[in-house]
Amino acid sequence: MGLCLAAGREPARSGRSQARGRAPRMRGFTLIELMITVAIVALLAAVAYPSYTSHVRKGYRAAAQSYLMDLAQKQTQFLLDNRAYASTEAALSATAPTDVSKFYEPVQITVAAGPPPSFTMSLVPKTTSTMAGDVTLAISQAGQKTPSDKW
Repeated sequence: MGLCLAAGREPARSGRSQARGRAPRMRGFTLIELMITVAIVALLAAVAYPSYTSHVRKGYRAAAQSYLMDLAQKQTQFLLDNRAYASTEAALSATAPTDVSKFYEPVQITVAAGPPPSFTMSLVPKTTSTMAGDVTLAISQAGQKTPSDKW
C-alpha cells in the first residue's frame, strides 16, 4: 500500500503499477489552488497596507510633535536668557532630526515682540514625501497645539 501525501490526494503508487504501461502521476498544485492562494494574499494585502501606512504616518507625526515640543522648551529658555524669543532655529542651537527633516519643511517661527512677547512655530509636511496631505502642526508660547485632534 502506498503513502498518502495530503488529504484528498491519491496515494503514491508502487513501481509495479507504473510498469504496466500507465504514465506516472505528476505531483504539485493545480492552477485553481494557486489562484485561490493569490486571491487570499491580495485580500490580506489590501486590508493590511492602508493600516501600515497609517501607522507609519503617525510615527513621523509623533517625531515632528516631539521636535516642536523640544523647540518650545528651548524658546522658553531663550526668553529667560535674552528677554525675547528666537526667530530662527539656529538661534536656538537646534537641528531637526532626520525623521523630521526628511518629511517636513524647515520649521517656521513667527515672533511677536509684544508686550507680552509671543511665538508660533509650525511644521508643514513636504508635498513630495510620505507625509504629503497631512496636517500642519503648530505650537505657541502658551502651549496651544493645533490641530488639537492630531496631538
